[in-house]
Amino acid sequence: MGLKGFVEGGIASIVAGASTHPLDLIKVRMQLQGESHLPKPSMQAYNPHPAMSFNTVNGANLALPSNFHIAPPSRVGPVSIGVRIIRTEGVAALFSGVSATILRQTLYSTTRMGLYDILRNKWANQESGSLPLLHKIAAGLIAGGIGAAVGNPADVAMVRMQADGRLPIDQRRNYKSVVDALSQMSKQEGVLSLWRGSSLTVHRAMIVTASQLASYDQIKEVILERGVMQDGIGTHVAASFAAGFVAAVASNPIDVIKTRVMNMKVEAGAAPAYTGALDCAVKTVRKEGAMVLYKGFVPTISRQGPFTVTLFVTLEQIRKLLKEF
Repeated sequence: MGLKGFVEGGIASIVAGASTHPLDLIKVRMQLQGESHLPKPSMQAYNPHPAMSFNTVNGANLALPSNFHIAPPSRVGPVSIGVRIIRTEGVAALFSGVSATILRQTLYSTTRMGLYDILRNKWANQESGSLPLLHKIAAGLIAGGIGAAVGNPADVAMVRMQADGRLPIDQRRNYKSVVDALSQMSKQEGVLSLWRGSSLTVHRAMIVTASQLASYDQIKEVILERGVMQDGIGTHVAASFAAGFVAAVASNPIDVIKTRVMNMKVEAGAAPAYTGALDCAVKTVRKEGAMVLYKGFVPTISRQGPFTVTLFVTLEQIRKLLKEF
């Protein structure tokens, strides 16, 4: 019974993760907008006459106005980012890092889904089969934390591969695959770099799993108990979409910080942009305001909704197919 839960959850998670990967990539790109440690455009890049200095004309010194500055690039929405990616990097770029997503779902989601199923069955009332909401949340917290610890290397690789296209060409990591990413990170930054941001990943996964799985089970039970709908696709879609919204609201702040810490480039001998999750959160909020923690929320909910619906609808169908096993 226990192994079956891992298989069912793993297959459903891989299908959901791969199919919604472009939305996740756009979310990551949005969350990285505004980082202060990214390379700033040079004035030379804006000079239409490279042979002529900005502050000299025919050898004469010219003083620029004190209020002269180059405006930072404007922040754009998910649709604009998606269009920009397609135009500048090609349609295939929307699936950058998909191999890491599949590995992540194989490690992280298979573990959390299987453990949640085991804990739920173990703690459920033997007669009625019901489980109190607090017990469901506790099961989600435990399962999510363990799953995240197992899948963190793939998570780091996924974030980096998704973010690579926004870097200047000479600064891109150009990982060929998730295996290449993990190999290069281990060689260049040490094995421990594979668990960079792991505390954030664990906390986020605990929140996501508890809110996502517990709310799905709870909402589905309420719908069936009150006779709103019969147990079928309609019930599964309604319960899973609501669960996706709850998970997105609960996890977005941690997701923003996690993305920035994982994508941070650490140069040998140079101080890192962030010393840790708390430092990243403080610097980010000070520079960009508290609402930055919900940056990328539209693509988050746009991805979390379809992902959760695909996850649970697929899971329910797989359970039917494997019912006799």
